[in-house]
Amino acid sequence: MESGSVTFQSEGIRTWDAPSRKDIGETVEEFLQKLGGPTWLRLPGRDRYRTRAVSTLLHGNEPSGTRALFQYIQSGEQPAVDLVCFVGAVEAALSPPGFAHRHLPDRKDLNRCFREPFDLFEGHIALEVIKRFREAKPEALIDLHNTSGRSPAYGVTSQLGVVHKTLTSLFSHHLILTDLRLGTLMEATEFDFPTITVECGGACDSASDQVALEGLTRYARTESVLDLEPAFDSVIVFQHPVRVELREGMNVTYGSDRLDNADLTLHHDADRHNFGIVNAGEVLGWLGPKGLEALCARNSGGKDQTLEIFHEQSGCLVVSQPGHILMMTTDPEIAKDDCLFYWIPVNEQEVPVSQK
Repeated sequence: MESGSVTFQSEGIRTWDAPSRKDIGETVEEFLQKLGGPTWLRLPGRDRYRTRAVSTLLHGNEPSGTRALFQYIQSGEQPAVDLVCFVGAVEAALSPPGFAHRHLPDRKDLNRCFREPFDLFEGHIALEVIKRFREAKPEALIDLHNTSGRSPAYGVTSQLGVVHKTLTSLFSHHLILTDLRLGTLMEATEFDFPTITVECGGACDSASDQVALEGLTRYARTESVLDLEPAFDSVIVFQHPVRVELREGMNVTYGSDRLDNADLTLHHDADRHNFGIVNAGEVLGWLGPKGLEALCARNSGGKDQTLEIFHEQSGCLVVSQPGHILMMTTDPEIAKDDCLFYWIPVNEQEVPVSQK
């Protein structure tokens, strides 16, 4: 295929081989327009016998990975090995005002479709992406995301070894080990090759774009990324978060005081808690008429730990034990459609790493 050409192939995925900086446009928006939809790109490396993989924009409102990929191609740098890249929710990202929609209203969340039944458009795309990554046999796969609230960058993995800490250290010094199963890309490839998700920081924070670009550049240019001697010993591992969600039919809002008609009101700056320690007795917000019944805090085994983590006091949502809050959002739509935040008790924050 000629440089700069985009072709439409099976299951709605476009393919673009060897895009050059002259091909991709002057802005990331032009780049997305040229992609037009879910696209598989291959950047030829100096070593054509090895491959690394990148995925990004599985959510259309998480721009840092796409901006990083655009800037990396613009730089003209050739990666050390072939780099295969999947750019997912392009149409959602292009929908006005741009990078504002997690997915289109009539579409499913792509990063919840990487498991059976693989139905509808997003399921077909997910199945094809899994197939292509497995055929590529990459040394590793990094999936770039943003958080919806303020947050430092961090990695997420479901299989913990030295290689996962090494990959994380290209972007951050925080790594979450999770056994939650949501239908993400990481879950689909975790046993095929080393895979991590990287949350580059808040979607509206320019520092997140820099984290993504610097990490992607290190990942692409390093001759032997799995044999690096980085400061991975400084990577702190947080173990098995509990997912805190609204129950079906409940709603959440954000403010500086209790709001009428809300089942839960969280502080307007609740995302300040991300990766900090929240002490027992701290108030996170205000509960509505349903009280704690509005919440569900399930671990990977399906156990509801709401009453272990929180209690109600004078109508307030109060923390019962010290812990870390992760991925706290202040977007009520994301909080309702996905989750409110994740919770990890302080005394479970570090785990030993197997010498893989």
